[in-house]
Amino acid sequence: MTLAARLLAQAARTPDAIAVADERGVWRFSEFHDGAARLAQGLHETFGLQAGDRVLLLMENRREFFGILFACWQRGYAVVPVNSRLHPKEVLHIASNAGARLALTSDRYPEVTDALRALPDCALLSVDQPAYAALLQSAPSPMIPVGDNALAWLFYTSGTTGRPKGAMLSHRNLAFMCDAYDADIGRAAVGDTQLHAAPLSHGAGLYALPHLFAGGRQQVLGHFDPEYMLASLQTFKACSFFAAPTMVMRLVNHPQATPERFSNLKFIVYGGAPMYVADLQKALALLGPKLYQLYGQGESPMTITGLAQPLHQVADPQERQRVLSSCGYARTAVAVAVVGDDGRPLPAGEIGEIVTRSPALMAGYWGDEAATRAALKEGWLHTGDLGALREDGLLTLHDRSKDMIISGGSNVYPREIEEVLLRDARVLECAVVGRPDTEWGELPVAFVVPVPGASIEFAELEALVLAHLARFKRPREWHWLDVLPKNNYGKVVKGDLRKLLLS
Repeated sequence: MTLAARLLAQAARTPDAIAVADERGVWRFSEFHDGAARLAQGLHETFGLQAGDRVLLLMENRREFFGILFACWQRGYAVVPVNSRLHPKEVLHIASNAGARLALTSDRYPEVTDALRALPDCALLSVDQPAYAALLQSAPSPMIPVGDNALAWLFYTSGTTGRPKGAMLSHRNLAFMCDAYDADIGRAAVGDTQLHAAPLSHGAGLYALPHLFAGGRQQVLGHFDPEYMLASLQTFKACSFFAAPTMVMRLVNHPQATPERFSNLKFIVYGGAPMYVADLQKALALLGPKLYQLYGQGESPMTITGLAQPLHQVADPQERQRVLSSCGYARTAVAVAVVGDDGRPLPAGEIGEIVTRSPALMAGYWGDEAATRAALKEGWLHTGDLGALREDGLLTLHDRSKDMIISGGSNVYPREIEEVLLRDARVLECAVVGRPDTEWGELPVAFVVPVPGASIEFAELEALVLAHLARFKRPREWHWLDVLPKNNYGKVVKGDLRKLLLS
C-alpha cells in the first residue's frame, strides 16, 4: 500500500479527527486528504509533472509541508525535503543533484529562491503566493498507482563530511519504517498529539507518518523554543515528539522545567546524535521513563536499533550504566551485525563497523553508483559507525569510523572520553578529536563548554579522565569554548574542531 493510500484509508476511518494543525489553523482528516488531492491535480495541470518527477520542499515548519507531501504521493512524485537553514549554495546543489522539476518554497527565503532561479528546468512557486492558493481550487486528482518500490522521499544526508548525498527511499521503505514504529515505540491513538519543533525535512517529518496513519494529530510548532514547548505540553494532550539530544537537554535544563509541566507527555523519541549517560540520567530524573532512543540513518530511515522506555529504568546501577551508554537492540524485523575489515562478523564485545539489513534500506544514492557500492554490500548497509554487540544483542555505538583516534597504534574512541568528562556537573558540553602528531600518529584533544558561571581547571578534568580510563586515552590538549559547532540538525561538527587546531 502506497503512502497516499494509507492516508486515504485513515481519512475514511476518522474523517472528523484533527490531522494537521499549526498556529494558523486546523485540517481534519477529510479536508486534509481532499486538499492534498486538489493540490496534486493543480501541480499536474500547471507544471506538467509526471510520476517519478522530484519536487523540492524548502520552507519553515508549517501545515503546507504535509499537504505537499501527500499531494506528491497522490500522483507518484518523489519529494526532496530540504532544511530551510541550509545555505543557498547547499540548496542549489541538492536541487541540481536531484534534478528537481519544481521547488516549493515560502516567502521567508528570498535568497534561496534567487539561487534556485539558476536552474533552467526547475520551476519555482511560493506557498505564500496566490498562485499556490489557486492550485487548491482544482478538482481532486485520482490516485495514480505506483509500485511499492517507487521513489517516495529523496533524503539528503546532513553533510558533516563532503557534500550531502540523496538516499533513495521508496514507499515500501517508509511503510516498513511506520510499521516498526508501531511495533517498537507505540501506536498512536486518535486524539494523540505529536509536536513538531525539529525540522520536518528530516527525522521529525519521517516520524510524523506512522503517527498520522494511526489517526494522530500533527501539531506544527514552527520552531524549537523551550518555553514554547513547555506551553504546548500543557495545551495538548497525550503528547510525543522527536528531538535531537541537544533539544532534550535544553528543555530539561530550562528553569521552568518541573515534573508537573510534563504531565501530558507520553514520550520523547530522541536520536540523530549520541546522548551521554550523564544527560540521560538528568532527563530521566525529571521525566521518568518517557524516553525512547533510536539509532538510524537516512539510508535506513530511523530504523536500526532502539532502546525502549522501560529499559531506561534498569534497577541495577552497573547494568543501568551499561544499558544507558548503548543504543539498544535491533528493531523489529531488522538485522544488525558488527563486522571487521574483511566484512566478517566479529565476536561479541569486539569493536567493528555496524552493518544492518531490513526492508527499510534505501535503494542507493541518487546518481552516485560509487557511493552506493561502498554503502550497500550483499544486501547490507555499511553505516560507517563503529560499535560492539553484546552476546544478548545490545549494541554500543562508539564513534563514526572517521572520528576514531589511533594513538601509538591503539584505538581511542572519543565518545568514552566525552562520557567521562560529562560526569563533572560543571561541564555542559564537550567533544574530543584527534590532532596529528609525528611521534604518536594522533593525540586526543578536548574541547569543553562549561556551565555558565562554573569554574573548572583542566587539571581537574584530566584527573577525572585518569580515574576512569587508561592513561594513553587522556587528552593532551584542552580548549574552552562558549559553544560547540553544530550543523542544522544539532550534530557536533568535529571537522570544524579539527580546523580550529590547524588555525
